[in-house]
Amino acid sequence: MSAVARLLSSHKPGPERLRVLSASGQLGYGIAAESFERGLARRPHVIGCDMGSIDPGPYYLGSGQMAAPQAMVRRDLERVLCAARALDVPLLIGSAGTAGAGPHLQATLALLREVAQTHQLSLRVATVTSDLPSDMLVQALQDGRLHALDEATPGAGLPDAQAVRSCSHIVAQCGSHTFMQALRLKPDVLIAGRSCDTAIFAALPMMLGYDPGLALHMAKIIECTSLCCEPGGRDAMLAQLGEHDFVLESMNPALRATPASVAAHALYEQADPWQVDEPEGTLDLRQARYEALDERRTRVSGARFSPRPAPTLKVEGAARVGSRAVLMAGVADPGLIALLPQALREVDKRAHQLLPGAWQMVPHLYGQGAVRPLPAEQRSSHEVGLVLEFLAPEMELARTAAAVFKQNLLHFGYPGRLSTGGNLAFAFTPSECEAHESYRFVLYHLLEGVDPDQVFVVDAQDWSWQKEAA
Repeated sequence: MSAVARLLSSHKPGPERLRVLSASGQLGYGIAAESFERGLARRPHVIGCDMGSIDPGPYYLGSGQMAAPQAMVRRDLERVLCAARALDVPLLIGSAGTAGAGPHLQATLALLREVAQTHQLSLRVATVTSDLPSDMLVQALQDGRLHALDEATPGAGLPDAQAVRSCSHIVAQCGSHTFMQALRLKPDVLIAGRSCDTAIFAALPMMLGYDPGLALHMAKIIECTSLCCEPGGRDAMLAQLGEHDFVLESMNPALRATPASVAAHALYEQADPWQVDEPEGTLDLRQARYEALDERRTRVSGARFSPRPAPTLKVEGAARVGSRAVLMAGVADPGLIALLPQALREVDKRAHQLLPGAWQMVPHLYGQGAVRPLPAEQRSSHEVGLVLEFLAPEMELARTAAAVFKQNLLHFGYPGRLSTGGNLAFAFTPSECEAHESYRFVLYHLLEGVDPDQVFVVDAQDWSWQKEAA
């Protein structure tokens, strides 16, 4: 009997709380071993890991590459898989390989298979594929079923059909419904492509009969492990879910889950702290209550879930912009700093005359508003850091453009210049650095009028290896 089958047949809401262990807020960046072991000692019924996010930007979705180092991903997978099999409990992982597209899912499965084979573990593995064909999005665009996330400006930011088709990868975030469809295949391990973080931790409790509002609220908090604690951390987090509430406790004894810290986590990645939108409905936190059990644990209750008449799916798609080279330098001359944006424009014009072609320079002026716009009185007048991007169809042109631009900026003649050279300080030599391919988000929208069962592909397979003879 598989781990999911055993849990579904042996547990139901009642005197024994469901113990859910969140092992990693983003698997592949290391799991605190001592905290994780403390969590395992509490005999969890299920282990869950979030593995991805769109936060690292469009490169990973567009390129199909993982953000986390492969060796770290393998080590983390080994730790959670071996623990789950030793306890014979389900292991659930969402947003495989960072962005959750097909290449990310397959790369994660390959590493998981390698670990399973190394330890000669026999298990049943369910998968959820989250990729969407561009034609589906083009049709939705034409039908008016694709919407910007900013509801205050309906229709704003919609791509055209050509832009949609330029995406190298398009994914949709699957929710608890799709996770439950995969769990009905009775796996030991579930690896899903792009997923709502909550689905990882809420789907199985909901299948067991726990209140959806409580399950989703619990999931929303623990998917980030101990980030909801004081001080915030990334150690394993244990939730104990009951019929009317759940209790939160970090597995690091130095971290405290307090009513204030847990309630404040509702602000994390949310425009509205009272409402969390899921594919299947809305989680209402207006009646949520937070009560300290002791210095380290908080009891939470009161959240309510309202199903939506028809599901909506968040979709994400990225397209290649070009190859990117980067030039990094510092400026400490007040005369050049005072007219830096104008100087960059003039040097850009000169460099394009010297090197014609389809390249562009994108400036980031640290100290003058690279992170956010700054009023004139707050801009640095003594030192500015330059991070200049050069984008072109091919890397050779991007790097050449950076080199030509650098030399012309280095010797740019501006009013009041005291020296004909040395007006830039370079961080490295060579000062032009190749910086991978550049991608941009084309799709970051809501899709309506689709059946999740027709979008996400759910499958399962059995893995088994014969033990070698002694």
